[in-house]
Amino acid sequence: MDERYHILVVEDDKEIREGIEIYLRNQGYEVFPAANGKEGLDVIAREEIHLAIVDIMMPVMDGVTMLMKLRAQSHEFPVIMLSAKSEEVDKIMGLNMGADDYVTKPFTPLELLARVNSHLRRYSKYLSAVEKDTPGDHIYQIGGLELNEDTVEVSVDGELVKLTPMEFKIVQLLIKNPGRVFSADEIYERVWNERAVNTDTVMVHVRNIREKIELDPRKPKYLKVVWGVGYKIDRRPE
Repeated sequence: MDERYHILVVEDDKEIREGIEIYLRNQGYEVFPAANGKEGLDVIAREEIHLAIVDIMMPVMDGVTMLMKLRAQSHEFPVIMLSAKSEEVDKIMGLNMGADDYVTKPFTPLELLARVNSHLRRYSKYLSAVEKDTPGDHIYQIGGLELNEDTVEVSVDGELVKLTPMEFKIVQLLIKNPGRVFSADEIYERVWNERAVNTDTVMVHVRNIREKIELDPRKPKYLKVVWGVGYKIDRRPE
């Protein structure tokens, strides 16, 4: 991968957009600005993007609609959502649509940069694994659920399941430690490599994973919750 990462900044507020752009450029990133979701998708169509910072409330096309469209187009790069609101509904909506993280305005440049750096490190490792030519023996299987670390693929009963990089990392952590219960804090700290502050992100990602790997997400066979403690993948799925 090109060492100069390409970051898309989609924000209708010109002052905020230019402020983020200047700060990221000073950190050595190549930045592509857009004023709304439609412009953002146009940039994605012509440029290789490694991470997107997307505001939720925008004219022409809002951030959640843009997020749905880019995920439908199979773009897997990390997306950090921005919102001027602190309501949980915005956060849950964005994460349900495939966002990787969420930052509430106002935020400090250092806070945003820490999130950007963290997600780019993980995405770089994810791409390196995908680009491997020869599969190895790093395959973990519980019942019909299988995770292959070399091809970065998850399948259920032989059918491939499309997970985001963050969802893959969560399943990877749990399936490599079958039966062990991980708290939301521990999952966050191991997967995000940051101190856990708000673990609602973990809850939403777990719900998304269940929708993809479980026949009946309300009665999960693999990814179980241990109420008041955390999450695990059963050693012997029912």
